[in-house]
Amino acid sequence: MQKRWKLLEAAEPEVEFLHQKLGISKSICKILVQRGIRDFESARNFFRPDLEKLHDPMLMKDMDKAVDRILDAMQKREKILVFGDYDVDGTTAVASMYQFLLEAYESDRIDYYIPHRYREGYGVSQKGIEYAASTGVSLIISLDCGIKSTDLVSYALKHGIDFIICDHHMPDPVLPPATAILNPKQAGCQYPYKDLCGCGVGFKLITALCRKIGLGDEHYLCYLDLVATAIAADIVPLTGENRILSYFGLKKVNENPSPGIKALIALAGLTGQPMQANSLIFVIAPRVNAAGRMDDARLAVQLFIEKNPAKLTGFANLLHSHNDDRKEADLQITEEALAMIVADPEFESRKSTVVFQPHWHKGVVGIVASRLIDRYYRPTIVLTQSGEIVAGSARSVSGFNLYEAVHACREHLLGYGGHFAAAGMTLLPEEVEAFRSKFEAVVTANITEEQLVPEILIDGEIQFTEIRPSFYNIIRQMEPFGPENTNPLWLAKGVRNNGWSRIVKDQHIKFSLVQGNIIFSGIGFNMASKFPLLEKDIPLDVLFTLDENDWNGNRHLQLKVVDFRESEV
Repeated sequence: MQKRWKLLEAAEPEVEFLHQKLGISKSICKILVQRGIRDFESARNFFRPDLEKLHDPMLMKDMDKAVDRILDAMQKREKILVFGDYDVDGTTAVASMYQFLLEAYESDRIDYYIPHRYREGYGVSQKGIEYAASTGVSLIISLDCGIKSTDLVSYALKHGIDFIICDHHMPDPVLPPATAILNPKQAGCQYPYKDLCGCGVGFKLITALCRKIGLGDEHYLCYLDLVATAIAADIVPLTGENRILSYFGLKKVNENPSPGIKALIALAGLTGQPMQANSLIFVIAPRVNAAGRMDDARLAVQLFIEKNPAKLTGFANLLHSHNDDRKEADLQITEEALAMIVADPEFESRKSTVVFQPHWHKGVVGIVASRLIDRYYRPTIVLTQSGEIVAGSARSVSGFNLYEAVHACREHLLGYGGHFAAAGMTLLPEEVEAFRSKFEAVVTANITEEQLVPEILIDGEIQFTEIRPSFYNIIRQMEPFGPENTNPLWLAKGVRNNGWSRIVKDQHIKFSLVQGNIIFSGIGFNMASKFPLLEKDIPLDVLFTLDENDWNGNRHLQLKVVDFRESEV
């Protein structure tokens, strides 16, 4: 697939100023300026994360009310229910809060609840409130959900149940009638950092409770590995407070992980290997998410809170098995969907992709939609059937407002929700074709040709002569990488294949590239189809990140090639 390249820029005076202050490569200074780091103080905070720089949780609107209500419940021996969403953010948040309350309160006065993905859906559920009422709960702490549950929080109040909402999603103009709402995005909240995940908001509440009760820092810092996992999985910006939490959370993952995290690392065969943010995203998070996708997300919480080694291993094995089932379903459905697309003679002229099979597993249709976009870069919807209702997940391409497109098709839908880049919907089987046609018409009328070509944002241009171990060591200090602090993507112009590049395992390219008199090896995954361009012996422009290859104890820098094309110079 052809891609657009866009080289990011930075003001030269600002780059030069930072270069003078830090004394490091101007190429790296350019990236720092692009990411808002323009002076020595901000650079020091960036390169040297410090737990002391975490904000006072009491700065968050309603934090005093939340702390007072929980302490009042403890004093009166009320029963508290910890309620969370079924994804990684929600289950880690519930596991953290539940374990903290077990330590600070009475075990028989605490319970937790995770709604079933398919029977109850996202967020606070009526069934969950009815469970709380039937078990004598008078206070619910919701995590990673609740900010849009105005009617359900009112319903809980009628049953004598108060709510404390810990959420990070955008609030509606009318807020639920909760005792306290902790959400940095709500109007009037002066909390300095707005991009915490749901588990992060819960962590701030635990921090505030510890300080109010007089417990030491270790009683909330012990949950940092769970917080880091939630941050990585929920794709929130790795800036500011999230960077600090991720940095120290990864440190805990590597040095002293909680038993649940440790068990998942062992099952993945990575014990003893350094874990990075990508490890949390691609190793831990899929296994945690698989619980809710394939069965019941309570299993993820059980893993995180279990102390008995034998039971803990059993829960980890179940999650691992569910993830294997998820991968198998994901692969099978993706293959079936691609076959449908290839067999459709009209597909080439379409601006959108909508595929439907009633037997597809509901838990993986969102993943499949993302995979189809990787192959055919178009707004994509994958539909399946549950009972008499068709349900689906949608994913967008960069710059196209998917939610508005789905909204424009609402006459064919029973329900829908989502945001700019992703959405979900339900409809009747007889409406599928009409919905497909309307969605295609809406996308065609609103998408630009440019939006149908994926764009690669390039951080900077570099010469091979700059790439040295000292240069790479500074880049390593920019970790953990993630949204708004990605692993720098470099452009090297006018390089050549030195004749030793080759295809490996039929799909990948093992590069051997030369610029001037400097040679670098590299790897490009799933790029074998572009190998003929390498064989032309012409100057090439190459996009890559830097990596360290460790083979039999010998370490050397290598290029992780993302794309390449005929040189424009």
